[in-house]
Amino acid sequence: MAQIELLLPKMGESVAEATVTSWLKNEGDFVELEEGILEIATDKVDSEVPSDYEGTLIKKLFKEGEIVKIGAPYAIIEVEGEVKKEENKEEINLAAYDEPITSDESKKEHIPNSIISVSKSTQKESNKFYSPLVKSIAKKEGISFDELNKIIGTGREGRVTKNNILQHIENRNDAVPVSPPSNPAPKHQRPAVSFSGASELLEMDRMRKLIAEHMVASKKNAPHVTSVVEIDVTNLVKWRNKVKNEFLNKEGYKLTFTPIFVEAVAKAIKDFPMINVSVEGDQIRVKKDVNIGMAVALPSGNLIVPVVKGANHLNLIGAAESVNNLTQKARNNNLSPDDVQDGTFTITNIGTFGNIIGTPIINQPEVAILATGVIQKKPAVIETPEGDFIGIRNMMFMSMSYDHRVVDGMLGGSFLRKVGDYLENFDINRQIW
Repeated sequence: MAQIELLLPKMGESVAEATVTSWLKNEGDFVELEEGILEIATDKVDSEVPSDYEGTLIKKLFKEGEIVKIGAPYAIIEVEGEVKKEENKEEINLAAYDEPITSDESKKEHIPNSIISVSKSTQKESNKFYSPLVKSIAKKEGISFDELNKIIGTGREGRVTKNNILQHIENRNDAVPVSPPSNPAPKHQRPAVSFSGASELLEMDRMRKLIAEHMVASKKNAPHVTSVVEIDVTNLVKWRNKVKNEFLNKEGYKLTFTPIFVEAVAKAIKDFPMINVSVEGDQIRVKKDVNIGMAVALPSGNLIVPVVKGANHLNLIGAAESVNNLTQKARNNNLSPDDVQDGTFTITNIGTFGNIIGTPIINQPEVAILATGVIQKKPAVIETPEGDFIGIRNMMFMSMSYDHRVVDGMLGGSFLRKVGDYLENFDINRQIW
């Protein structure tokens, strides 16, 4: 028998730590190879961590709600037989794990230094936990422990998240000076909320808190402008109705409108590359890759935005396959952090809910987001060489919100119109294979 540390695997380039949300196995349970052993949450996505070994879980090293660094041990498993030295360099002493696990390096991170300026008395007064990532940002930005301790956290049990400290840094110049202890400033009181009848106060779940934080930051940073067009998608609807059964039989999944929207947006970005940018201070980063996010509604009611990578290099079959795979992974809670990173433009299909027009909030650090409304049959004027007449057409509204710091009305309106043109002029005789 051998005892092995299970290490938290890498979750993406920008992910340094994760929060344990729930254990799927108890101490003493048998765990099969690649069977889920715990669920974790990062700033990007929630996911399940599979076991790298088959054996018996003999010790959990973290409780639910605690934070684990990427690459750190999170559990100990006992396996049959011997393990190669490179896999298990030392005999594990379980007694050593009766105290919280800290390496010499992590202990140094927890010791305040001159940059963070923590006095012994102040340190004793605070019981707050700060993740290594938050403390690293504080150190880099010269934030004192006293200042760090005043940041309101939105994480579990009020912990300060990466987004909390980054938002604080952005607002530092606008912050109201703190009065000295001898004359403390009055605390801000929330106005009393009046209501009548029965009610229930619910705590936001972790994902809803992150969404709320992200949306508020986007509206604060980017002046939103929304443009709207109405387009005739009759040919597109007819084409899809013609090929959808054959597509399902050949590919094994339904052909939705989303990959067609993705294709049209990718083409329009090629025509207007300044939509595919982000703002960095007074500079604009123009991105060569076209990575299109698509908002997906989860069974919980929350939204997540998986990203179709390299959409400008995909044909319609490739886009459809990517959209289907990401949608299924999202609904089954199997997205990886890489699946939701590096988006450059986002599409949200509000037509799914029967809505015709929306004013979506930009998914930072992107500068534009497109909302596609429900497709409805309407009477419309049809122009022909023989004259104009009224006919029944499939019509759809598209609305796009964009960051007016870098996208003006001409660029935003022209781009939106170009997407509409690609959809309106869809070839009804197009071959998909």
